[in-house]
Amino acid sequence: MSGGDTHTRSAPSAHPGMAAAQGPVAPSSPEQVSHLPEGRAPLPDPFPESLPLFPLAESVLQVWRGASNSGLLPQLLAQASLLSQQNGAVPSEATKRDQNLKRGNWGNQIEFVLTSVGYAVGLGNVWRFPYLCYRNGGGAFMFPYFIMLIFCGIPLFFMELSFGQFASQGCLGVWRISPMFKGVGYGMMVVSTYIGIYYNVVICIAFYYFFSSMTPVLPWTYCNNPWNTLDCAGVLDASNITNGSRNPALPGNLSHVLNHSLQRTSPSEEYWRLYVLKLSDDIGNFGEVRLPLLGCLGVSWVVVFLCLIRGVKSSGKVVYFTATFPYVVLTILFVRGVTLEGAFTGIMYYVTPQWDKILEAKVWGDAASQIFYSLGCAWGGLITMASYNKFHNNCYRDSVIISITNCATSVYAGFVIFSILGFMANHLGVDVSRVADHGPGLAFVAYPEALTLLPISPLWSLLFFFMLILLGLGTQFCLLETLVTAIVDEVGNEWILQKKTYVTLGVAVAGFLLGIPLTSQAGIYWLLLMDNYAASFSLVVISCIMCVSIMYIYGHRNYFQDIQMMLGFPPPLFFQICWRFVSPAIIFFILIFTVIQYQPITYNHYQYPGWAVAIGFLMALSSVICIPLYALFQLCRTEGDTLLQRLKNATKPSRDWGPALLENRTGRYAPTIPPSPEDGLEVQPLHPDKAQIPMVGSNGSSRLQDSRI
Repeated sequence: MSGGDTHTRSAPSAHPGMAAAQGPVAPSSPEQVSHLPEGRAPLPDPFPESLPLFPLAESVLQVWRGASNSGLLPQLLAQASLLSQQNGAVPSEATKRDQNLKRGNWGNQIEFVLTSVGYAVGLGNVWRFPYLCYRNGGGAFMFPYFIMLIFCGIPLFFMELSFGQFASQGCLGVWRISPMFKGVGYGMMVVSTYIGIYYNVVICIAFYYFFSSMTPVLPWTYCNNPWNTLDCAGVLDASNITNGSRNPALPGNLSHVLNHSLQRTSPSEEYWRLYVLKLSDDIGNFGEVRLPLLGCLGVSWVVVFLCLIRGVKSSGKVVYFTATFPYVVLTILFVRGVTLEGAFTGIMYYVTPQWDKILEAKVWGDAASQIFYSLGCAWGGLITMASYNKFHNNCYRDSVIISITNCATSVYAGFVIFSILGFMANHLGVDVSRVADHGPGLAFVAYPEALTLLPISPLWSLLFFFMLILLGLGTQFCLLETLVTAIVDEVGNEWILQKKTYVTLGVAVAGFLLGIPLTSQAGIYWLLLMDNYAASFSLVVISCIMCVSIMYIYGHRNYFQDIQMMLGFPPPLFFQICWRFVSPAIIFFILIFTVIQYQPITYNHYQYPGWAVAIGFLMALSSVICIPLYALFQLCRTEGDTLLQRLKNATKPSRDWGPALLENRTGRYAPTIPPSPEDGLEVQPLHPDKAQIPMVGSNGSSRLQDSRI
């Protein structure tokens, strides 16, 4: 009773209607109703006075009736509704709610960093970097590699993060900075589409091997399977290196058999080629769709969709596991690898410097290309992920952390891979170079064969392929989110914001259907064709044009001021120099090197026919051609009497370029007139004591929001 008395004593001064709570309550009188806010009807009394009540309950109900008749209760309910719309945070706890209510933000910065690490750290760190390192001088390759990281990798990474974060838009929306170059964004979408299609096929093959490892004996251990040929030679013991039909005159000594290197095929290679893929003899001979792979492809797309069903809100939680657990698996495999006989030989082969190779242009070209492709520049994913950051997030710090983490992971993975390959080479009595491989050959042939030599080999196989799955998923999340965000931002209305889940589902279904041909008997040919052409020199061209358009069309001074407004400090002088001169020069060098080093694609001993190579070039050009086509389209629709006027108008920033939230549009972005709905700007709640203005929420309903505007 004392709590109720205190409340009713203090209420009358501010709300006279509360005085009724001190005595018997009569039906609402005109005097009581007059205290309600204008136009608001009294709340219905849920407790008729005829209801028999205990004295304590009567006191509670007196407070209810007094609060409802005075208008206090409706105000409290409205305030509670406003707080619920702010994700449960009170106005002073801005870190617990989204700044951008329309698009949403990361739950916290750890989610963004982990997602970006998962995006940058992918299969290439495991199956490409170690091979490049030992092929280009071992430890000596680290020198040009880190030089390219400092002068090209980190600056480009910082540029894309700051670009997306400043505008809070995906790879299409950011080109309000210079509408004529919006074709760069479309080119990024085309590249992400190609990569997203074949990348998930690689993940599905990893799923297949993961499920196949759930057996007491790995199926690629021996040569006594129906799919093995007479040339199969296992490495475990002499009694199992042949199938029953082999010529008995063949020497039984294992090392002698392995000397017939031209004839020998390993069980893991035949399992990969003859059982998993049922590889056809030509890229045009599709044969049948491999139903086990098709099923695994469906599983991988379902996993990706479920993890992105709520956009960054759901994927940001998943990456706590998918981005960190691969490091646990790498460490487990590293500890196991270095304890094996011959591991030190493999590691030394991996890191021993060959300083004479530093003078070769090819080594520098490989270092620059690996940095460029490994960090995921020009895919559109970095811009998309950064667009969900809060406006004043320190993306400069994030870019340094993520870039260094990515490259350190590549080096660390090399120790893991070559410790196992060194053990395998020692077991076979051959040089490490004979067992070293890259690409699918390392992941699905060489390394699985090495795992059969370990005790409890199914356990190590499960761990290895689970790591590949997680590495692939981390990249695939960002590829799919890039496409979905670009579509949603481009349409930009309330309906598509509400239906973003359906957009994600549509993109996932389309990706699954387009990936079906890659699960056929000719699928691996098409997968490698897309990997070699769809995301090769086109990425270099896109990145170069992005650098030039921002630094020289929009203007480096304008962009430096934008970053200072966002971060509180301008980009360091080193980055200013790199953005304007060094990084574009390195990108141009990569392009020239890619053209000079070009060789027609092959798969093992299979030479791709000319028509297939032509299709590869068309895939590469399909992303680059978006840039001039859209530029011509923009010139035609831009106002101007002369071509020069049209060019000037088409390249200057659009009216709505700048921070997405009105509260962040200060300085030269400060609005001189009230914003109109078509500007796409969002006014956010800031302080409860400021004026309240009506605002349309992401669910299409109007509500009152606090704003200092």
